[in-house]
Amino acid sequence: MTKMLKILSLLLVITTVVFAAGCAEQGEEGAEGAVEEMPTYYVGTEAQFPPFEIVDNAGNVIGFDVDLMNAIAEDQGFKVIYQDQDFSGLIPALQTGNIDIIASGMTITEEREGQVDFSEPYINAGLALAVTVNNDEITSVEDLQGKTLAVQTGSTGYFKAEELKEAGIVAEIKDFPHVNEAIEEVRIGGADAMINDLPVTNAFIAAQPGIIMIVGEPLNSESYGFAIREGNTELLEKINTGLQNVRDSGDYDELISKLPMYMEEEDAAEGNVTE
Repeated sequence: MTKMLKILSLLLVITTVVFAAGCAEQGEEGAEGAVEEMPTYYVGTEAQFPPFEIVDNAGNVIGFDVDLMNAIAEDQGFKVIYQDQDFSGLIPALQTGNIDIIASGMTITEEREGQVDFSEPYINAGLALAVTVNNDEITSVEDLQGKTLAVQTGSTGYFKAEELKEAGIVAEIKDFPHVNEAIEEVRIGGADAMINDLPVTNAFIAAQPGIIMIVGEPLNSESYGFAIREGNTELLEKINTGLQNVRDSGDYDELISKLPMYMEEEDAAEGNVTE
């Protein structure tokens, strides 16, 4: 009887070891087969730059850049969280790691390329000179002698205005944190003209005709890109690949067709320029 108990005890030990080994193997397989959590990136934007980024009446950041970045994120399998802040603070926030991506109608310039890495261009843009619709004195840059310009702080329009002032053409520059404030300054007569990105100015005119108009030819040729912290090649590749996929799928063209809709949202939001 004692011998039989020993045999049964030995079999029980062997069974326990085999069962434990099987559980461990299954656990390892389960860990390997587990769905990896999607990475999350913080996206900095200055959400008063319609039609590229605005805040709707519900407090949500919307616009072309937002929809395009959302489409890229879905294609590449990551999540995004938007942070609204002044445009002039976006690059410092990226450099310090407070945000991971800038999606804010940011023009690719040589100076900025020395501070951040840019994605492939996602829209062609240029600078436009705009005045009120009843202004028949200013028809080109040559007519800005002694005039006052309104621009957005830190924008390429601001730097162009500085060039004109240094050249002795423009007398004064008034810069504002948000482009709608620059438009309002022109509307009320506080500035003679404004320099701003062409697609933004065109979209504003389409949504609110009868306030400002573009005069002369575009002042230059520019492109927008998404900005990423220097050296983050993995994220840059994701954005570029996703951008190409969104273009190839036809979704990009669909988003382009929605540009006037974003301006209608801006018109309905509190605190915007109205006639």
